[in-house]
Parts: sequence; structure tokens; C-alpha cells
Amino acid sequence: MPAPVAHYLDPAHLASIDSLELRARMIVQGLVTGMHRSAHHGLSVEFAQHRQYAPGDDTRHLDWKVYARTDKLHLKQHLKETNLDILFLVDCSDSMAYASQPAAAAGRATKTLPTWRKFDHAAGLTAALAYMALNQRDRVGLILFADTVLATTRMSSAQGQWHAIMETLTAHTPEPEALTANTVAPDAHTRGTDLARLFDQVLAKHSRRSLLVLVSDLFDDPDAIERSLAQAFHRRHDVVILQVLDPAELTFPFRAPADFIGLEDGSRTPLDPPAIRAAYIDALQAHLDRTRALARRFHFDYLLLDSSKPLAPALSRFLARRAAVLKHR
Repeated sequence: MPAPVAHYLDPAHLASIDSLELRARMIVQGLVTGMHRSAHHGLSVEFAQHRQYAPGDDTRHLDWKVYARTDKLHLKQHLKETNLDILFLVDCSDSMAYASQPAAAAGRATKTLPTWRKFDHAAGLTAALAYMALNQRDRVGLILFADTVLATTRMSSAQGQWHAIMETLTAHTPEPEALTANTVAPDAHTRGTDLARLFDQVLAKHSRRSLLVLVSDLFDDPDAIERSLAQAFHRRHDVVILQVLDPAELTFPFRAPADFIGLEDGSRTPLDPPAIRAAYIDALQAHLDRTRALARRFHFDYLLLDSSKPLAPALSRFLARRAAVLKHR
């Protein structure tokens, strides 16, 4: 059963990030007044440069202090501040339905939400960031994906857009009946992750330079991840990568021999966990290290999130650090 909207937006999350700005790395062009710099010169409060006066220019923008010092007429030019397009790409593949612990461990258990899945964590992230972006008057859109695009919302900053995003998130979730922490239905249809196909589809339709927020466990081939990020980089998009993993995936705490089930293909493999734990941790760390290296290579931001831990502290630190770096640059 889909989680109720309320579980995807803890008021504490909003309070902790309300004062932070989600700024893109590039100069963006906007359709309405917003919070992000534009390449167009206008009349905002942020000074850009002086330009020598030419006949016909508006004399209201003359800088008389410069004239007093130089005896020459110069105009003050400012930067318009415009809105940003933010597109959330949220992974809805079957592996996102995984939950190794009951939601009670995080104080989230209810009759309608007995477990807190990776997808629930991803939805909470998306809800908080979308809420903040819309308060900044940015245009926001959502794409849910697995091996292809599953659902979308239009790109908008209009009233009601946040509710449209929440309705889409709650209506299209990985099915816990098909995949749980312990078993998979024998005849269940599984949905894997195909980031290369996703970015092919998304970038073909979104030509305007945007901030893409990828929320996923990134269970895909590293070469496909690299190709996807390279496409976004060469199309001059900015990307924030939020990788969500379950604590069991991070620590591999299993002890008893058992059949382990492929989270995205339903395959079964008999394993002795203590015998392979070291190799598993090494392989996972190599995958995480490569993902971080790719993010640095393309100048994208990356954050690894443990789905068992509260969203607010990690997200607040990440956004504050990102804002500080962008302000410095």
C-alpha cells in the first residue's frame, strides 16, 4: 500500500532547510523573477558592472559617484535574478522497495507504513527539496523511472505543483508485495534500473539548462552511470546525486547461510554471508568510490544517505556546504 503523503514530509525537515538556497552552478535564464542569476542584465539589487554612457541610454541609471571621481558618465548594470528549472529523477525500480528494518526503528511505523523502504526515504528527500524549491519560485518537475520512464509531472512553479508531485510519488511506488526484505514472488514482474536509457529520454525533451536531482540507489552498471552523467555535463546541466542505501546494504550484517534474492531481477543465489562479507564490502566501496569520482570529474554534487537515519541533519549539512561553495565561486 502506498505511504500517505504526510509520511513523506516531516515538518522538521522543512524547518531545517527553509533558509538554505538550492542554487545551480551555471548561470540560468528564467521566465519569471526568482532567486537565481541570469545572463541578462537587468535592474535587480545585485550589481554587475559599469558601462560607459551612450546617447539614448536611460539617465536614471547613471552612477553619479563615478562621474564625480572621473568626470565621465557611466551606467550601473545589475544582474536579473531568475527562476531555475529543477527536475527530480526518482528511482522506482524494485530494489528501492527494500527495507531491512521495520519502520518502528525510525519511529515511522503506522498501519499503512509498517516498513521504511529506500523509496520512502527518496520520496521524503524529494518532498522536502521540492517544497523548498517551489518556495523559491523555481519551476519543479518530477520523473519516476526504473528501466524506462514510469510517470512524470509537468515542469511548473504554479500553486498546487507540490501536491501534484506528492500524488505522483504516492501513486507509483515499488510494490512491496512483489519484493520484500526476505522474499520475491515466484512470478513477479521485476523492474531494474537503466540510467543510460533514462538520460537519453530526459535530455531529448529537456533542452533548457536545468538542475537535475537524481535520487537512486544507483544499482546500475558503472559505465552506464558514467555515460549518463557525461551526457548531462555536455548538455550543460547541473546534477545533484543523492544515493540512498539501506543499512544492511552498507554493512552486510547477515550471518546465516541463505538464498539471497536479486533485488532487481529476482534471481536466487545460495550464499554463506560470513565467507563473502569482506569481498562484498570491498566491491561496494569500489562502486561508491567510482561514483564519487565521477561526480567530482563532472563537477556535480554527491551525497550518500543511509535510509535508517533522519533526513534533516545530512540534508541540511549538504545544502549548506553546497551553498557556501557556490557563493565562493
